[in-house]
Amino acid sequence: MKDLGFPRFLGLLGAILLLALGGSFQAKATPTTYQPEAIVVATGIYAIIGPLDQRSRANAGLNANYGFIETPSGVILIDSGASHFAAALIEQAVKKVTDKPIKWVLNTGSQDHRWLGNGYFNERGAEIHAMTPTVNTQREYAAQQIESLKRFVGDQMTGTKPVFAQTMHNAPLTSLVIDGVSLEWLSTNAHYPGDSMIYWPQGSVMFTGDLVYVDRLLSILPQSNVRQAVLAFEALTKKSPAVLIPGHGRVTDLAQAQSETGDYYQFLIENVGTAAQDMSPMTETLDKFATPKAFMHLQNFEALHRANMNRVFLDFEANP
Repeated sequence: MKDLGFPRFLGLLGAILLLALGGSFQAKATPTTYQPEAIVVATGIYAIIGPLDQRSRANAGLNANYGFIETPSGVILIDSGASHFAAALIEQAVKKVTDKPIKWVLNTGSQDHRWLGNGYFNERGAEIHAMTPTVNTQREYAAQQIESLKRFVGDQMTGTKPVFAQTMHNAPLTSLVIDGVSLEWLSTNAHYPGDSMIYWPQGSVMFTGDLVYVDRLLSILPQSNVRQAVLAFEALTKKSPAVLIPGHGRVTDLAQAQSETGDYYQFLIENVGTAAQDMSPMTETLDKFATPKAFMHLQNFEALHRANMNRVFLDFEANP
């Protein structure tokens, strides 16, 4: 046998141990300053409220809200985080509350921080669930999202691979029971095509996904559809949930969701959308509606409002 030499032998042994431990990239990756914490929403129901600012190494791309439901034999996790690394942080938050394993992961949407942690939980035996249109959108944007996130979180993306739901559900509405927990799953198609919200009727709790933002201004993306958002918000209102875990912002109620999200969708359609349909000049329209007092207090207003109006104007101009 060839003599490797003691130093080289130690190096080889170390490499073998790292491979055996798995997930070693997490120890190497840039650490976060944000540590997810679970808060009680109702008996057995928890929310993890992310920061309101942009994705970063400091928050591991977890600038959104997550939630989980404790069942007799495990945990149902609502959305899996922005990466393999971020998913481990969510798991740590869950473990502070219960020692039950995360057995089921439900994706409400297809934006990066809703589902790119699927692989982490799948490796640990969790079943991944999503609506079929959600998975279709995830497949379309997966490569683009992973590359984009690297700009924000860098080495924290190491080891992240797109993993899609093995169990897909019909849109626009599905009722399902997981380990005795009854849930209603509803399409929204608002922020991204295929987005959804999940309702727990027993406790009157709605996980809204990216349909609802509070405390910060919602973002209209090129993929967003404000007309669908209004219809989805009406469906949300009809359910009349007592508690909302929004896509972004504090745990809230319908009144705040209406004033900071529902009313903003209506504002964009009734003012900007109508102006586009009437063939009003775009710059004049954006200037006219640049300072709506009802929404100027929301975080990110200055950064997002004009871009939101611009996208709505172009949409209604092209699709009157």
